[in-house]
Amino acid sequence: MKLRIVMMCVLALGISNVVHAADEIVIKFSHVVALDTPKGKASELFAKRAAELTKGKVKVEVYPNSSLYKDKEEMEALQIGAVQMLAPSLAKFGPLGVKEFEVFDFPYIFDDTADLHKITQGPIGASLLAKLEAKGIKGLSFWDNGFKSFSANTPIKSPSDLKGKKMRIQSSKVLEEEMRSVGAIPQVMAFSEVYQALQTGVVDGTENPISNLYSQKMHEVQKYLTLTNHGYLGYAVIVNKKFWEGLPAEVRGQLEQAMKEATVYANKIAQEENDNALEGVKKSGKTTVYAPTKEERMAFKKAMAPVHTKMADRVGNDLLQSIYKETGFDPTKL
Repeated sequence: MKLRIVMMCVLALGISNVVHAADEIVIKFSHVVALDTPKGKASELFAKRAAELTKGKVKVEVYPNSSLYKDKEEMEALQIGAVQMLAPSLAKFGPLGVKEFEVFDFPYIFDDTADLHKITQGPIGASLLAKLEAKGIKGLSFWDNGFKSFSANTPIKSPSDLKGKKMRIQSSKVLEEEMRSVGAIPQVMAFSEVYQALQTGVVDGTENPISNLYSQKMHEVQKYLTLTNHGYLGYAVIVNKKFWEGLPAEVRGQLEQAMKEATVYANKIAQEENDNALEGVKKSGKTTVYAPTKEERMAFKKAMAPVHTKMADRVGNDLLQSIYKETGFDPTKL
């Protein structure tokens, strides 16, 4: 309802995409996670460097923790200019119509961050960001969060342990198929609603990088966490294309530099933040953390391998094969 009212006001009044306060350009940067996460910290650094590099011409207002818009609202808000910048998870672009981004949801497609960065920091990543322009969106950069692990209120040591479990996921056809591959029941839900859903039993478990699990206190309502590292969660920093192209060229260049610095920072701290969060989970005494053996991890890989074949047409087999070529992953050999 809030978003519809904003849309009506924006469209009726014909407000420019560039928000000015005197000579100051204001950028509203909305996201759904806490400040003490890789994305939260990187967005704050971007705001700081944007102000410094533009000598105060640009003020970036960061709205964390879904304080401005929730998952389902924020993309529409960006497209109409109600906010200027977002950093949504990569799964959000499938429902927008750019299904190729769901390739990042494929299980075990990246063995580590070195494999991942061959894609996000290379020509494949750049070509994916370019596909957003048809939607009125300019893609600026990829930010890491980390690799996801399963949590639930019962132990998870094999794929069969997830059978029949209601597992929260983001809106992604690939993630739906991932959950079905291990017999789980996928439940699409906004990130801001997950804690309460876990607390009340609406869902049984979820998949998250540890920094998200810990910062949202989900470990307080999940008894078991298994470090499967089965999938990647990252973000694309995006901006309203019309707004971006309406900025003075000098300001755009300064913001691009601020974004480069924030990206280096985000990717540098992502692993550290997840490591610290894992220690926090362990010290809380509320969640039992389990590291699967090599054989147990392979069992998850084999169980999820069919997802690659079933979802290849959704993201484009050519794209999938180009990533396999870069990373060396071959699901047919599992």
